[in-house]
Parts: sequence; C-alpha cells; structure tokens
Amino acid sequence: MRTSKISRKTKETDIQLELNLDGNGIADISTGIGFFDHMLTSFARHAEFDLKVRAEGDLYVDEHHLIEDTGIVLGKALAEALGDMAGIARFGEARIPMDEALAEVALDVGGRSYLVLKADFIAPQVGQFSTQLVKHFFETLASNAKITIHASVYGDNDHHKIEALFKAFAYAMKRAVKIEGKEVKSTKGTLGYHK
Repeated sequence: MRTSKISRKTKETDIQLELNLDGNGIADISTGIGFFDHMLTSFARHAEFDLKVRAEGDLYVDEHHLIEDTGIVLGKALAEALGDMAGIARFGEARIPMDEALAEVALDVGGRSYLVLKADFIAPQVGQFSTQLVKHFFETLASNAKITIHASVYGDNDHHKIEALFKAFAYAMKRAVKIEGKEVKSTKGTLGYHK
C-alpha cells in the first residue's frame, strides 16, 4: 500500500499527518481552522485518499504558519507515498464546477515542482482562512511533493471558487497517481530534477 506518515514540529506549529493513496476517501481532519478542515476533507473525499491531519499552531498570530506547514507536510507525505512513482499515470487533469464557479487543474506528478495559479478573490477571508493563502498553500505543497500544477478558477463566490479548486486538484491527483503499469513514464527512465 502507498502510505506515509509525516510529523513536523516547530515553535510555530505541531502537525501529524497520515496518508493512504489507495484508500476510500476517509478524512479525519483537525486544524483549528474550520474552512481549511472543510477543504482538506473535500480533497481527501474526491481524491479517494485516506487522510488524517492533526495540526496545532499559533493561530493567535494568524493562520499563515499552520496552513503553510500543513502544505509542507502534505507535500512530503505525497512524495513519500509515491516512492519512485513507477507505474503511475503521472499526468492528471480535471474541470470542476460549483454553481457559478469553475476550476481547472492540470498537473504532472513527475518530480519537478512548479505552480501557475490564475485566481482572483473578492474577500480577504473565507471564515478564518485568508484567501491570500490559497496560492501559498498550493505553492508549498507543489514544492514539497515535487509536482507541477497549473490551475485556474473563476466565479463570484470565494467559497465556491476555493472549494472547486480543491476538488479539481483532488480529481487531477486521483487520475495522476492511478497505477497503469510497472514502468516509470519518462524517456529518462526516472522522474525528478537530479536523476
């Protein structure tokens, strides 16, 4: 089974995360930020990954450190669970609507990190979640998971836009990590920057 268990403890945050790429979409999330819990739960459910997150942080400062560090830990967990990435489809894409919002994600689970995100938000916050941190979360996750993500979303309601984005990312990841064979899908015979 493609699983990982990652912990990260600093003076700002304390995070434990467990991931199973071959799960059933079971989520057990507690970050202290309701909307972030909702997004991670939605991601797990639609990717059909089992995901457990216990995150505590200096929310008396703001939510930045906790969301950033959760992105780091989830990215590292994805990379560890994927191992050498042999046999995976590697590429995934999805277009997900939510009422007036439409999100599109295309990604490459190929050992190279990059993020392009086209999104504008109207409100500074959705619940206790800063809309500024949407890009930062995906940037941090992409960097630590070593995946390339191209994403865009439009709409009028920031809740809908962010949720559609997380769901599109989930479906794209679900497709990209699906086992289709035994070989690494690369002309190099391996994936990543330094191989």
